[in-house]
Amino acid sequence: MSNLDPIYVTKPHLPPLEDFIPLLQQIWERRILTNNGPFHQELEDALCKYLGVKHLSLFSNGTIALVTALKALGVSGEVITTPYSFVATAHSLLWNNITPVFVDIDPVTFNLDPSKIEAAITDKTTAILPVHCYGFPCDVDAIQEIADRNGLKVIYDAAHAFGVNCHCGSVLNHGDLSILSFHATKVFNTFEGGAIICHDKDTKQKIDKLKNFGFVGETEVEATGINGKMNELQAAIGLLQLQSIDVAIDQRSVISSTYREQIEKIEGLSCPPPSSALHYNEAYFPILVKPEYRLSRDGLYEKLRQANIYARRYFYPLITDFSMYRHLFSSSPEKLPIANLVASQVICLPIYSTLSTEDLDRVLAILAY
Repeated sequence: MSNLDPIYVTKPHLPPLEDFIPLLQQIWERRILTNNGPFHQELEDALCKYLGVKHLSLFSNGTIALVTALKALGVSGEVITTPYSFVATAHSLLWNNITPVFVDIDPVTFNLDPSKIEAAITDKTTAILPVHCYGFPCDVDAIQEIADRNGLKVIYDAAHAFGVNCHCGSVLNHGDLSILSFHATKVFNTFEGGAIICHDKDTKQKIDKLKNFGFVGETEVEATGINGKMNELQAAIGLLQLQSIDVAIDQRSVISSTYREQIEKIEGLSCPPPSSALHYNEAYFPILVKPEYRLSRDGLYEKLRQANIYARRYFYPLITDFSMYRHLFSSSPEKLPIANLVASQVICLPIYSTLSTEDLDRVLAILAY
């Protein structure tokens, strides 16, 4: 094991501690720690303006937001989704007693392949749950056309897509709902946290009720809600993060450009094409390790680990490889050839705003050696 400092695939973008202390003091003085406090309300408004969305409900984490979004839309039966994602995507379906139906991915974007969706629709299908993988926008127009033609809801797992704009503005404005994650590994984080983006006030009120146990007023409960509220400490961190998020994304963009320029010179390694987004957040930097590279994917992964470089195989294994999903008809590897191939080749390299030039060179040197 190398004695050099470890390099992780992501590190949280954090504001200076001295900037957080005054906000912490305000929380202490107000004695409002949670339950839709002042910072919570301020962050919701600020994020709506920054992201270009109409309504946003903050949550304690992205998984609870996903679970609640499905509940809010009354989704049931079967939902078409991707096997190439973090397992929370599919878990949110099981928590709502919904059967996931997995469809293969596009070999370029790694997103749900629209051309495969309609063949998977049955009389039990009620929705589509695509993922903007690595922040690359899905083919939102094609997916919406399929949904409209078949009377289906569309809920986007946009955990990676903070601040991403597609051809018509924020990618978060597509579908019936979009869900963000503000986990510590994300471009924008509140340590833990998440949000649901919706299009109208009535839907937001319904979502806000569900995330607070289903309460209406002080004494009445009219829905089977959950405790999904974001607290004031998380919201305060979010407000500080927002002040410097554009600088952080610009720094990630410089790192991404350096990676791409150097990796394109290495035989057997390939980078996905640059995102089609008009504004991309550089959420992750995936590469594919092809058969002609001198090491296998797992061989390169171990070599990086030995040098204290903690790259990740996002997303391996596929969701369909886990025991609670393996038995499903749609989980058969023969039905998911592209997803299985990408999962066997992918490595996400370290990328975060504070990644130094020296550490970036360390990563590149191992890839090229």
